Amino acid sequence: MNIKKILLPVDFPHPVLRVIHQAAMLAGHFHAEIVLLHVATKESEAAGVPKEGMELGGWDMVAEILREAQKKGDGSLGTELNGLTIRRLLIRGDTTEGILQTAGQEKADLVMMPSHGPAFDRFLVSSVTPKMVEGIECPVWNDSQVEESQVGKFAIGNVLCAVDFKKHSHRSAVWAARIAAEFDARLTLAHVTAGVEFWGPGGRYVNQEWKAALVGDASRRMAELLRETGIQAEVFIGSGHVPKVLNQAAQQTRADLLVTGCQPYGGYLRTHGYAIITEMSIPVLSV
Repeated sequence: MNIKKILLPVDFPHPVLRVIHQAAMLAGHFHAEIVLLHVATKESEAAGVPKEGMELGGWDMVAEILREAQKKGDGSLGTELNGLTIRRLLIRGDTTEGILQTAGQEKADLVMMPSHGPAFDRFLVSSVTPKMVEGIECPVWNDSQVEESQVGKFAIGNVLCAVDFKKHSHRSAVWAARIAAEFDARLTLAHVTAGVEFWGPGGRYVNQEWKAALVGDASRRMAELLRETGIQAEVFIGSGHVPKVLNQAAQQTRADLLVTGCQPYGGYLRTHGYAIITEMSIPVLSV
């Protein structure tokens, strides 16, 4: 893998520390540069973010992040950021356009950000995104968890990859395999079929014939995908609501990261893309 530049958009006055921890881990592992980006808003300006200038000048974004970490009782972030190459950018304008334009201009290898907050909600659902993301081959890492108790050291020991057997699934599987190999992690490929339950007299029932057909077909196609890519991985096949079943797969495999092609603005699995990103209990890497 060749991750040398990570674009890390942050929101003020309350930056999400979990994603910053995750970015610090990846930057340290890959010896990558972190580009800290803040797109100024009325809320951030009211909190003391400068109103002018592409460069931050005298305003220290890293110091502000560390102060917020200290307020939340997180004293480890300073150590994790120490020694990393970090560059700070401050721009004005639309959040979605700012993130995508900066990703292109900086030739970022990876964009990492939370999936909640006013700025990032707009990024995930903005109608501008599909138009601007064309030509940007940059994967996006999202983390939806906000509990302060979960802030801290991040590691990748188990990787889960969602595939739907479309052409893009090969790319997702290869990315997941490379990440798993990079961190010596266990890899599981997961596929979710349509639901196999129906309501009848007395409650809900599983259509066993339908289940056997769907699961059997998925098993054959999964074996074909593994053979074509040369990937060695465990397999999980479930049925039902995609985000819910993927969460179950993540818990069952103790996954630390989900890799998928589910960008809400395009790609396969897009029908459930936004729900997957916002409902997963682990970070989602959309490739």
